[in-house]
Amino acid sequence: MFQALAHLLAASKGQPVKVPGGLTADVFQRALDALLPAGPPTRRAVLAGPGRPAPDAGVDILLVPVHPQTGQTWTPVGPAASAYPVPLPLGVWLWLASPQPYLPVPASGGIPQDVLRDDPLPPHPNYLFRADRGTFQHTLVRIPAVRSPWMRTILESLTQDRSADLF
Repeated sequence: MFQALAHLLAASKGQPVKVPGGLTADVFQRALDALLPAGPPTRRAVLAGPGRPAPDAGVDILLVPVHPQTGQTWTPVGPAASAYPVPLPLGVWLWLASPQPYLPVPASGGIPQDVLRDDPLPPHPNYLFRADRGTFQHTLVRIPAVRSPWMRTILESLTQDRSADLF
């Protein structure tokens, strides 16, 4: 996730980015809003990959899966082929593309198949997703876009501001 955030930042080209709602926004949007300048989103990111509808030509950034064995990043065909691909590990991409609702599982034995237990759902974490500063910076400095002035400004502000709420 931390590497994906660094790639998303590079794909932004210093402009505000809008990611899809739901889990994707929960993971990435707050960090992007804090790191990029305020204003209406000028770049749009979408989840793309096998089994997903083909992205339209107006998409700037694609969140795509990486094959777990070959390491190959999925590449689109058609009008979205020129969009910036942001690689995500396959498990993360599947979690974002097809979130599974938590369904209580009946205890073994005795409960009919169509009856769900009434145990409470597991508690949600008490904090928002936070990126690991070291992993994020380690990935960021290895992306060629880090040489651009807008990216240098972000990297310097991250280095100086140890109390950023994102990390």
